[in-house]
Amino acid sequence: MAAQTGFSAAKRAILKQGTVIPAHPLALTSERKLDEANQRLLTRYYLAAGAGGVAVGVHSTQFAIRDPGINLYEPVLALAAEEITAAGTGDRFISVAGLCGNTEQALREAELALRYGYDMGLLSMGGLQGKTEAEILERARAVAAVIPVFGFYLQPSVGGRVFSYDFWLEFAEIPNVQAIKAAPFNRYQTLELVRAVCHASRGEEIALYTGNDDNIVADLLTTYTFDVRGKKVSKRFEGGLLGHWAVWTHAAVALLKEVKRCRDNGYADMDELLAKGVAVTDMNAAIFDPAHDFHGCIPGIHDVLRRQGLMDGIWCLDPDERLSPGQADEITRVCQAYPDLTDDAFVTDFLVRQR
Repeated sequence: MAAQTGFSAAKRAILKQGTVIPAHPLALTSERKLDEANQRLLTRYYLAAGAGGVAVGVHSTQFAIRDPGINLYEPVLALAAEEITAAGTGDRFISVAGLCGNTEQALREAELALRYGYDMGLLSMGGLQGKTEAEILERARAVAAVIPVFGFYLQPSVGGRVFSYDFWLEFAEIPNVQAIKAAPFNRYQTLELVRAVCHASRGEEIALYTGNDDNIVADLLTTYTFDVRGKKVSKRFEGGLLGHWAVWTHAAVALLKEVKRCRDNGYADMDELLAKGVAVTDMNAAIFDPAHDFHGCIPGIHDVLRRQGLMDGIWCLDPDERLSPGQADEITRVCQAYPDLTDDAFVTDFLVRQR
């Protein structure tokens, strides 16, 4: 059936021009129950910070929200949708719902997302290790028939898998695939994805978004050019859909504006931006905890938000998900080292306005 969506031409334009899309965290009480007040507060923060969208029900929201006995997938979609509607964003804000599981589950989640007015589905490739690439492509086609798809190259270290050039070439040909997020944390795999999109007949219709949290600024500054049937075809990452941008979001919006000015002005002052990129990667290392195989990535996001007063604690659905040894000190270090890339003053003012 044809996709049923209110994804307007104006929202498509925002997507293609590139914007900041934070991956929405999950606010919990100390009893590990949904903290509705802080969940709503986080959505309002992203709206106020100038983000162009938000992704809900994704890795940063914790995949376990779907587990029997937890069942928080629909509530978190509903809360974010209510806040977005209340803000009156109209065509200025893109709502993205995370979609997971086998074809049947992904379709159920897509229908639910549409029911709450979401514009797109971020289609996770995680947990499908037993499926062939052909089967996964059929799953994507089925979901794209229901809702505009934001493809997701999930990095293997957090449950994803490596896909071939041919897979991404076919994926990019699926009608209603509107964007693809690359997050393999691997330059070779990123390159294969971009090359495939450039060679696809629909390549110009697809927006590329970085999810490479270790390489955010360099991804946004880099143009990929390939010879396609005798013609030079170029693509770049126009924006980001990032767990890293779930924190310090107001600063991330300013950073993307800097990147766009640089690109529009013949890459003037690129050295300064690349230096900021190193700082961003250092900050990400503190949050995402690669030193311990990313074990503390979600608690790291929570810890920054807790320090700012946007969450009451760093609790996760899994009690064993907590900060790694030394991670809190690392977060303190990067906050002190790079104050211009944080947004503490903005958050303080925002919280005053919420009272």
